[in-house]
Amino acid sequence: MSLRSRIFSAISALALTAGLVACANVSEAAPSLQGVPSSLAKFYTQKITWAKCGSILCSNVMVPMNWADPTGATINIAINVHKARKSTHYLLVNPGGPGASGTDFVKSSYSYIGTATMRAYYNVVGFDPRGTGTSSPVNCLDNAGLDDLLYGDSPYALGSAQDIAFTRTTWSNFATACQQHTGAVLQYLDTVSAAKDMDVIRAALGQKKLDYLGYSYGTFLGTTYAALFPTKVNRFVLDGAIDPRVSDEQSSLSQLQGFDKALTDYVTWCLARLSCPLTGTVAEARDQISAILRHYETATADSQLDDRKLNLSSLETGLIMGLYSNSYWKYLNQAFSDLLATPADGTWFMRLADAYNDRNADGTYADNIFSANIAINCLDGRSASDDASMAAQNQKVLAASSVFGRYWQYGALGCASWPYPVAQRPASYAAKGSPTIMVIGTTGDPATPYQQAVDLAHKVLAKGFLVTYKGEGHTAYGRSNQCIATTVDNFLTKGTLPKKEPKC
Repeated sequence: MSLRSRIFSAISALALTAGLVACANVSEAAPSLQGVPSSLAKFYTQKITWAKCGSILCSNVMVPMNWADPTGATINIAINVHKARKSTHYLLVNPGGPGASGTDFVKSSYSYIGTATMRAYYNVVGFDPRGTGTSSPVNCLDNAGLDDLLYGDSPYALGSAQDIAFTRTTWSNFATACQQHTGAVLQYLDTVSAAKDMDVIRAALGQKKLDYLGYSYGTFLGTTYAALFPTKVNRFVLDGAIDPRVSDEQSSLSQLQGFDKALTDYVTWCLARLSCPLTGTVAEARDQISAILRHYETATADSQLDDRKLNLSSLETGLIMGLYSNSYWKYLNQAFSDLLATPADGTWFMRLADAYNDRNADGTYADNIFSANIAINCLDGRSASDDASMAAQNQKVLAASSVFGRYWQYGALGCASWPYPVAQRPASYAAKGSPTIMVIGTTGDPATPYQQAVDLAHKVLAKGFLVTYKGEGHTAYGRSNQCIATTVDNFLTKGTLPKKEPKC
């Protein structure tokens, strides 16, 4: 049984951050202390001194390690900014995860964030949420240990008592390693704490209100900020939206259904092409994929990547990666063609899995996104891990997907041994008192299914405005069509909304 399949989540993988060099002596306007408790004054009155990091500027913002004890230990949140000419507007961005580095996002992917129109209007600010990147990062395993966890399979039969015991022990050992190598900050990496850090960043930037663009998990982070600081919200765009009311169990089930739909969409696309390695009807092609997965429960295939073997874990991960966007479907075609050849070649599935896991060709990992993802998720919520609860959830996932359901079972085991309790969340995410918040949903999004965007905009937020992208893939702004680009640009740069919620 694959260990990796039990903790699939919607994560983004980006590049490494830059180091600090000579000081640029650039400071922002003095922040306002209106409504700030005296115990937090030192955080809200700090000024940013920027340093040059290549072509952009970077710095750190000090925040309490434990927001319940602001007089105690502090940590630094890494930030950077790509300045626009003559702009006084700042847009804070988050690429998702949880666990993705926002400073890497701005440094390495700036030209892909939104549109040229938006980037000309805003100074785009990235930050590494606590536990990620260089902001007190979670550290659990070395490269070899991560390889074992991400690419290893249980030696026991799927769902057997030995399999469950093995997986529980594996995740318990992982949690212990995180405690040993990360330290006290590990218990304070929840999303509420990260949202509070965002408000300190807002103040340090000299902004009375916050403009924000969040993708995927970044929508949950943005919704949390709006719930905590509704009067500090200015123009918020939440793309690839998460409904914060959804339980951990339902979230996992919804994502499973999203990837199952994406698989059907891929298969339909594939069968319409002469180069498709699959055959028959859509149902028959799905059955072929199921048979391939079953085969690799006990088999491996050679690859051209340092003689690494493709097994069930890397096959599943590569397949999931290939379903994140229809732009990856051509790589899935190549991967299936090679795997179905004689002899079977698992190279392309391994490459897709490595891309998902952010594993470099030399066996190192580009960032700590996986470890941070687990640490943050386990503090934000977790599924019941007793046998009866898992059995009930297993029945739901088996019914939800004939292909993936078999490997989506026992998902609760990933957080079952986490040593810290779930953090307290806001009583309501309505963000009453905030201006209208734009929510973007993609009809074919496998990672954050469209219905969650609908519900966030129409049922959760007091003032939500839904923008629909009728297409495939995860998130839309910056990668879809002109309708989305114009709608979002007008909102961010002019504060205007269409008369009706658009379907682009």
